Amino acid sequence: MTATDRSLELINTAAQAAADKLAHDVIAYDVSDVLSITDAFLLASAPNDRQVRAIVDEIEERLLKELGAKPVRREGDRESRWILLDYVDIVVHVQHSEERVFYALERLWKDCPELELPADAKATRGKAEEHAKLQAAEAEQESGGEW
Repeated sequence: MTATDRSLELINTAAQAAADKLAHDVIAYDVSDVLSITDAFLLASAPNDRQVRAIVDEIEERLLKELGAKPVRREGDRESRWILLDYVDIVVHVQHSEERVFYALERLWKDCPELELPADAKATRGKAEEHAKLQAAEAEQESGGEW
């Protein structure tokens, strides 16, 4: 079994919304062959809690406005380190960059087919690593290069 057309439509709209809010490393997997509860997962991350919330809010708004879809469940709002949106057909995970590295959901789903995403979403790949390097360079510069 593969992800339905509706699932792909939801994934692509959500991925574009995440990319528009500067999410990092947006990727989607077709999990329909291994899970009976949903067709696809969308993963995205951001370097801070505020941006995690902004990405999630944009995804929710776009899916409702453009496709009439409301999540049946939203979890993780309190701390905004990992917010999950459950649309039944798809599940969206937006994580703080640290949680993304720690939980490594890509490792869990690496055997599932990766779904094709809009160009803007694909362009987010590697952004978390770029951001981390930039922060490290700024921290080094602030400390005068001495550790």
